[in-house]
Amino acid sequence: MVSDKQVRRLFKLLGMGKTLRVAAARADMDEKTARRSRKLAKLPSEVKVSHTWRTRPDPFAEVWEEVKSKLEINPGLEAKTLFEYLQRKYPGRFADGQLRTLQRRVKQWRALYGPPKEVYFSQVHKPGRLCESDFTHMGSVGVTIQGQPFDHLLYHFVLTYSNWEAGSVCYSESFESLSEGLQNALWKLGGVPRAHKTDKLSAAVQKLGQAEEFTARYKGLMNHYGMEAQKANTAKPQENGDIEQRHYRFKEAIDQALMLRGSRDFSSRASYERFLDKVFDQLNGGRQDRLAEELKVLRPLPGRRLESFKRLKVRVSRGSTIRVYNNTYSVDSRLIGEKVEVRVYAEHIELWYGQKRIEIIPRLRGDGKHRIQYRHIIDWLVRKPGAFDNYRYREDLFPTHRFRMAWDWLKRHCSGRASKEYLKILHLAARESEAEVDGALRVLIDEGQGISFEAVEAMISAHAPTSSPTDITVEEVDLSVYDLLLNIEEATHATC
Repeated sequence: MVSDKQVRRLFKLLGMGKTLRVAAARADMDEKTARRSRKLAKLPSEVKVSHTWRTRPDPFAEVWEEVKSKLEINPGLEAKTLFEYLQRKYPGRFADGQLRTLQRRVKQWRALYGPPKEVYFSQVHKPGRLCESDFTHMGSVGVTIQGQPFDHLLYHFVLTYSNWEAGSVCYSESFESLSEGLQNALWKLGGVPRAHKTDKLSAAVQKLGQAEEFTARYKGLMNHYGMEAQKANTAKPQENGDIEQRHYRFKEAIDQALMLRGSRDFSSRASYERFLDKVFDQLNGGRQDRLAEELKVLRPLPGRRLESFKRLKVRVSRGSTIRVYNNTYSVDSRLIGEKVEVRVYAEHIELWYGQKRIEIIPRLRGDGKHRIQYRHIIDWLVRKPGAFDNYRYREDLFPTHRFRMAWDWLKRHCSGRASKEYLKILHLAARESEAEVDGALRVLIDEGQGISFEAVEAMISAHAPTSSPTDITVEEVDLSVYDLLLNIEEATHATC
């Protein structure tokens, strides 16, 4: 069968005065075929008959009206669901291999008679007009920190005109993470677009039924930077399409960069964040021309950043703890009964009293968690050793696994005074050095000695070396052994 290209060449050669034989030979076709093409004066595609007839009987002809009635009632029914229904209703009539035939019939019906599909309208983006942002889970890239899986999110920001993008590592879709990430991006960019669009984040958008569309804190953030707040409609992530597409593309770029790097493990979070910054810089490197157009029309940054934390006033309980967003934190026992100011950031909380910051505590993720620091309460707990056994947060009072091993040993060998003895050791760690006490416990455990406060205190007082690693001696390998094996193998072959 000849192609349109061959026939066009044939017509061109005939028009140049070539004979039919010469023209057919140069067009790589038989002379009879060339004569027929000249007579038709049409391309093969113009005379091709469309295949509209069936080559085999339709196995669903008798039941199609039944299938069609169900599709008209519920157009969302899948062909596979309908096929399984037919197999149940008509046992043995339809084989599994006929599913594809029904899928084609259903697809054709939907295209001709089904409900209209949603139309996506391409948008014209203008420089400096709109930026979009959202959070995305980064678990799929498989990053680890010192061998441990690093479960985290990325706050992702993009300018819709130039596709310039930036991002910040975070752990939750909180307002603090949104505020910190957005402000980091704007200050890195050096200007402010006219509008910011996001998905229906609870940190920014009110729940359905609320009088206000956006939360007060988010409106405050937008007002501070003079940006118009926009949101995508519910269940319409495509309306935030630029950032959704950039999520996919950025993860692709990260995956490729990690493969080139040869390892997905990082020594610290800081080194991983530097790696992310380099990837962002590489991606943004090819967008400089369009970015320059945006920078010309961006609004200037305000005089300062907006505070990315929330202030809370809480009272310290009798247990020397405070409750912040359904999580419990210990504080110094001197503050029991006092009201303190807590500044809640994305990843830590600050404790303020009397206009002075007195402590920074890593923020707990999730609800119902607790972080109890033994140094806050040990002064009083050592005076009330009987409270230790059933203390609600006792597991937080083992700073390292060796402290736990020491407690287990004391419970086995001196159960009557185990609590008192362990708390004295813990008190010693608070007064002197946790690392030195941990080292002393290591020596006592490794050498099988009895564990007691006096033994640990004596080792620390004597400045005994307690934290040096166990010496390991590796004997030098004698490579002549391998030569001997080779000689034996050669002798064996010679004998055979």
